[in-house]
Amino acid sequence: MPTQITSSAFSRRAFLGGAAGVASIAVLAACSSGGGSGGTSSKTIKFWNMPWGNTTFNTLDKTITTGYKPSGSNGAATYQVIQWANFTQTFASAVSSNTGPAVSSGGGTQAFQYAAQGKIAYADDLIDSWKSNGLYDDFLPGLIDTMKTDKGYAAVPYNLDMRVLWYSKSLFEKAGIDEAPTDWQSYIDACKKLKAIGVYGWGQGSGAGNFTGSHTMVSHMINNGGGLFDENQKPNVVTQNNIEAMEFMLELVKNGYTDPAAATYTSANVQAQWKAKKFGMGFDGAALNQNVGGDFQTDLVVGTPLVGQNGGKGALYFPNNIMMYTNTPSQKGSEAFLTYYYKNMAPLWTKNTGVGLPVLQSIADTAEFKANANAVKVIKEWQPISKTWASPGGDALFAGVTVADGTPAMSNFTQSILGGKVSAKDALTTLQNALKSA
Repeated sequence: MPTQITSSAFSRRAFLGGAAGVASIAVLAACSSGGGSGGTSSKTIKFWNMPWGNTTFNTLDKTITTGYKPSGSNGAATYQVIQWANFTQTFASAVSSNTGPAVSSGGGTQAFQYAAQGKIAYADDLIDSWKSNGLYDDFLPGLIDTMKTDKGYAAVPYNLDMRVLWYSKSLFEKAGIDEAPTDWQSYIDACKKLKAIGVYGWGQGSGAGNFTGSHTMVSHMINNGGGLFDENQKPNVVTQNNIEAMEFMLELVKNGYTDPAAATYTSANVQAQWKAKKFGMGFDGAALNQNVGGDFQTDLVVGTPLVGQNGGKGALYFPNNIMMYTNTPSQKGSEAFLTYYYKNMAPLWTKNTGVGLPVLQSIADTAEFKANANAVKVIKEWQPISKTWASPGGDALFAGVTVADGTPAMSNFTQSILGGKVSAKDALTTLQNALKSA
């Protein structure tokens, strides 16, 4: 599994959700491979992509893109890197002036925002064509459906950002914990044993630019059959399932299983606590061990999805995607390029460029990917039970989820739970009102 730049310092999923942390911008800026690939023609497909990984990502991505050899009257493809800093303004200006790309990635809900403006070319014909060439069946379970709106498929899944359970093997051994937790009660039991050796069992943070804490809150709502939105895509937060989930979170706080300073911790602070062996267990992205680095690449291990109080499993994940625009020299040309791209993008994972988790089973089945047992476990056990922000009313994304991803409403809610001085119902009621007003 490639090294993945943490997403907690900047929300790559939501088109309008949150602002970039300075540290993340600095890292991401170093990923750029420069501009386009030379001259263009009236049939040229402009592909804009983001710096999804380490310094080799965009270089290799450009090589794959410009290696496209179109057939018939289709045009070649050019490549442009769009930095995360101010990317919303970059796209907004280009799309409104019809100077933007024919195909791009971007924020996770970007396609749904522009679809509402009539700027997105729906991917239904492309997806239908993939049913005959094997690509359609290659996608991991349920992913394509997360892109479906009442007017068609607004985008195609590209890479995954996940929230999963991590624990330290060495600290578990020191605390006398024989097995990783499998449900809420065994999680509490493990926390109690970790506390006895001076270690926090719910390693978490919700400081400036760190949205992983709020992701964890929603993930536990989903784990208990709840979530933020109903079947009408409206916020519906004050439910029994959500109350039970937040009461579980509050129990962890009140029993001293989480760091009292967690509400102020940035992603860098959280990683520092893992390095200091003050965190023995917690929820984070699928590459936490590589982000922490050193011996922790082998000491930190992905656990099994927990069974919630209602007896089911579930977690929050983010299907980042690629979209097509109506402003294209040829819709068939856009589709032909994307078919080529998806058939040839495997090296972005097999050559360790840090693009996150793959959406295609064929990439997950490569020897290079299978070399990382944690990544394999995430794909095998966590992806099939994970749901999007739209849960529990559905799993297909929509523009309205931006009120929850990386917003002050979610940060304030998370910090109130981490403070431990509110009731679950009161905290959820405040969140409900904030989401509705947003």
